[in-house]
Amino acid sequence: MTGIVLWHVTTSLDGFITGPDDDMSWSAGYGGTSLAEETIASIGAGLSGRRGYDVAKAHGIDRPYGGDWDGRIFVLTHRPPTEPDPYFTFLTGDLADAVETARVAAGDRNVVLFGADLARQCLQAGLVDEILVHVVPILLGDGVRFYDVPGGAQIRLERTHLGGSGQITDLRFRPETTPVRPG
Repeated sequence: MTGIVLWHVTTSLDGFITGPDDDMSWSAGYGGTSLAEETIASIGAGLSGRRGYDVAKAHGIDRPYGGDWDGRIFVLTHRPPTEPDPYFTFLTGDLADAVETARVAAGDRNVVLFGADLARQCLQAGLVDEILVHVVPILLGDGVRFYDVPGGAQIRLERTHLGGSGQITDLRFRPETTPVRPG
């Protein structure tokens, strides 16, 4: 069986995946979910955009999920760094090719998408198989939006899972393949 392309993200109740200055500390202390642990164990490769890479490096993060996952991470960018980074592989091709490269590296496991912009692009291109969202009961008021496309096409989702653990609510969705223009 082939793995899926999964947008795995934690969001505040008001729809931010980071707070101001890309702060993620707000997401701790609400209890973990077995679904998150199961998801991490299913990942074979990761794909990020350049902004996600830059934010991770600025916060001293080389490995996602607090170091609980250690696999290949690809970064799709028009601006690869001049110095190699042992934890990341930089890609400069198009989006579909980057997803396919990550799929091949993941083998029969899942590809996880990191960040908002790259995941949004993949979703709009019909390259995302599932979205798994952990909703934390906090209102941040500012930060990076989970999905932000002013004037963009609507993407309908089918909920395939509703659950949770501690104070966290888990939602899993399957996107429809074609974005729908409003109106």
